[in-house]
Amino acid sequence: MSRFFALIPAAGSGSRMGGAVEKQYLDLNAVPMIAHAMMVLARAPRIERIYVVLSPTDTRWDNFEWRGWEERIEVLRCGGATRAETVLNGLGAISKACAPNDWVLVHDAARPCLPDEMLARLLDEVADDPVGGLLAVPVADTLKRAAADTTAGTRAEATVPRVGLWQAQTPQMFRHGMLVEALRAAGSDMTDEASAIEKMGLQPRLVESDSRNLKVTYPQDLELAGLILRKLHE
Repeated sequence: MSRFFALIPAAGSGSRMGGAVEKQYLDLNAVPMIAHAMMVLARAPRIERIYVVLSPTDTRWDNFEWRGWEERIEVLRCGGATRAETVLNGLGAISKACAPNDWVLVHDAARPCLPDEMLARLLDEVADDPVGGLLAVPVADTLKRAAADTTAGTRAEATVPRVGLWQAQTPQMFRHGMLVEALRAAGSDMTDEASAIEKMGLQPRLVESDSRNLKVTYPQDLELAGLILRKLHE
């Protein structure tokens, strides 16, 4: 029977946040943001182990006490220059613990507000899928394509039809062996795991999520994440 593992790539700098502290360690409701991402995964009994992939030069992880998760979490200091490299390095590091058919849920350290029921839905709907899948949200807003010529400022060139468009989130859940093969073939510029699977000609399952599972990218997102977390834990 296939087992479930989680992998959190956390080797990035979060440069768009504009601060000196790496994004995953920013304070969010009195704990580092990455702690919230770990907590929801640790609460899921089906997930056997959580692997956190750090940069080899990370100096902040050891400054915190990760009490309550010691037996569920393993730190891997093998992060790469890109997300794809970090995930692939992490998959290589856990290859002795994971069989090729075991599921790996890759989850962003900067998605601290994943509701428990969404994670359970992903596990339920994808566990028997031949390809794997991911949480995603149907695009609701009107989309504009910017014109290439910016001499007169950024201007809309066209409206992009939103029918059939979904915004990808995490976790993204694929078999260990398939994901390793896909990432090796796709190269280091993949921004998510599903895109590497798609390049193999496969179609990952889309499991509907909602906007609470936001990714913290800009400073204003941190305040919103704090409000969502307080509401989730009322």
